[in-house]
Amino acid sequence: MFFLISKVAGYLVLPSNIIGLLGISGIFALILGFRRTGLSFLVMSVALLAILGWSPAGPAALLLLENRFPQPSITGPVAGIIMLGGAVDTHITAGHHSPALNEAAERLTATAELARLHPDARVLLSGGANHLVHDNSPTESQIAKDVLVSIGLPETRISIEELSRNTCENGSETAAAFQAEPGEQWLLVTSASHMPRAVACFRAAGMNITPYPVDYRTRGSADWLRPVSTIATGLAASDLAMHEWLGLFVYRVLGLTEELFPSPRNPV
Repeated sequence: MFFLISKVAGYLVLPSNIIGLLGISGIFALILGFRRTGLSFLVMSVALLAILGWSPAGPAALLLLENRFPQPSITGPVAGIIMLGGAVDTHITAGHHSPALNEAAERLTATAELARLHPDARVLLSGGANHLVHDNSPTESQIAKDVLVSIGLPETRISIEELSRNTCENGSETAAAFQAEPGEQWLLVTSASHMPRAVACFRAAGMNITPYPVDYRTRGSADWLRPVSTIATGLAASDLAMHEWLGLFVYRVLGLTEELFPSPRNPV
């Protein structure tokens, strides 16, 4: 039930969807004769569209997330590399029978490069089918495995976890399936804006991981004040930031994690 509610609520609270719903509500209110209410909704819709589309609000909210965990300096042997799902589109892959990568594809390229640099490390791909309606689409992990094998990573080095449907299930299912030995170093690869939520979930599952953020969407400190060039870009940043900040809050309130905004330290 939590998975269903989280998916539906997650779509409804995205800034771009709120703007659209306000606009549609305003039009219907005008049609029904509620002029003042309709105009109020339309004004709010246009104002939010301009603020979140052109202002640096979205990129700034992302920047806070992306700066939380710096790129680590890897020292010592690496026992394993965990890559979280989210780099592929399962529906398009199923529809065209060809792996379809999305804007988070750097998770795959970074994992392949880390595997090359650390030839003794195991590679674990975590991510199942997180669809509201089940279909015949392959899991995220299976598609990612096919891509990594196609670019030269030996299949024998890759293990996949296909039960998880969200970030905290990534942590719990990974911890249940693959027990790391004490003192081993495991790298966690995911998008920089997603890393705080991922770290909170993996720490709650008792896994000692080294965050390895990739797939940055901001340009650094300049994005604190730099206006966004297109409304589409600003809304995309605002939607992604809202998704991650809301996820951090909800996971903590529900007791799924032990930290609201985890810091770059080893779990105690």
